[in-house]
Amino acid sequence: MVHVEFLGPIQKEPLELEAQTLKEVADILNQDDELKEWLSNSAVAINDMLVSSLEIKLNDGDKISLLPPVCGG
Repeated sequence: MVHVEFLGPIQKEPLELEAQTLKEVADILNQDDELKEWLSNSAVAINDMLVSSLEIKLNDGDKISLLPPVCGG
């Protein structure tokens, strides 16, 4: 089981998912129309380390964070 959290303006509660790879997590999250728009624009971190590949294997207890782009002044 992995823990998925949504940061910034993504208005979703954290999820617990059964997934072996980041691609499986992406496939599950892409089923939610509200999340689809965020997935293509957000950075992803596993256990607070930014990653760029969906082929990363996940371990039980991993924390996946979706970090949407932000702008500041």
